[in-house]
Amino acid sequence: LQGPRYISPVPSGGFVVSEECGDVKVFMTSHKLLCSLSSKYGHQFGNPAGICVDKDGSILVADEQHRTVHLFPEHGAPVCLVSTGLRRPAGMACSSSGHLFVADTVENCVKVFK
Repeated sequence: LQGPRYISPVPSGGFVVSEECGDVKVFMTSHKLLCSLSSKYGHQFGNPAGICVDKDGSILVADEQHRTVHLFPEHGAPVCLVSTGLRRPAGMACSSSGHLFVADTVENCVKVFK
């Protein structure tokens, strides 16, 4: 790993890690690298920060530089969930009821999205 920042478990086992170098890596339960989201999806991150995994196994990534949150489904193309209203997204969490909590460090608050 190059500059690991945030980590989140994956429901099926394993974990996902954001790196300062601009990538997000997915590891299997055995701790072996499964994939890089940049490589798998052809997505260019600015500065990936907070990450979480929803109940369906989709990976959500907050990008501090681009001020966005993208969802990376197991199958299919990435989806931009939040493209406005964030100044510096950092930590994130997904609730079982479908809410997304994003800490915005510039505005000193937690923003909630459904």
